Amino acid sequence: MTWLRLLATAARRISCAMPIHFPRLLAACAVPMLLALPAAAQTHKPAPTPAAKPAAPAAPAATPNGTQAGPKSIGKFDDWTAATHQESGATVCYAFTRAQNSAPAVAGRGAVIVTITQRPTLRDAVAIEAGAPYVANAVATVQVDQTTIEFYTDKRNAFARDGKAVATAFAKGSKLVVKSPLQKTIATDTFSLKGFGKAYEAIVKACPAK
Repeated sequence: MTWLRLLATAARRISCAMPIHFPRLLAACAVPMLLALPAAAQTHKPAPTPAAKPAAPAAPAATPNGTQAGPKSIGKFDDWTAATHQESGATVCYAFTRAQNSAPAVAGRGAVIVTITQRPTLRDAVAIEAGAPYVANAVATVQVDQTTIEFYTDKRNAFARDGKAVATAFAKGSKLVVKSPLQKTIATDTFSLKGFGKAYEAIVKACPAK
């Protein structure tokens, strides 16, 4: 997948991947397309047990003439990309990265992406787009170096219950490994955390808490 297509996919993910209890996130576009990829970061609160469904990612904002306002790049930080997206007149900021390695190969599987999103009143929403449906009520196991964290799942996405703790682990780690119980197999996806710290600082600065 090209860089531009990745951005677009990301925005689209933030816009449509999130579970029902969360506000919607991003949109997709050309260069913005790549930025759009991660826009699917969630706006939901930690799910209880059993995990509640996450809210669907926000849909891309529309301009007065009815067209969607595409995502805008903040910058590329090693293996992470930071961008912004307009949602209902408010700026949403997010950072994302794509899996560097996935095994085994799953026919028809889409892009596998990790996103962290900042909204004015909803901070550190961390989500994983698995690229294929999870087994119902499955738990995705996220390992950051020696730290293991469980994400709850909904359809094709997994969500962190404590996004702040996950962001802290990401900032200290070097590699992220996710084991996802998909309907066809258990997939292992590896992501680089190189550049996460700077990308995180950029989105927090662009979208400060209110």
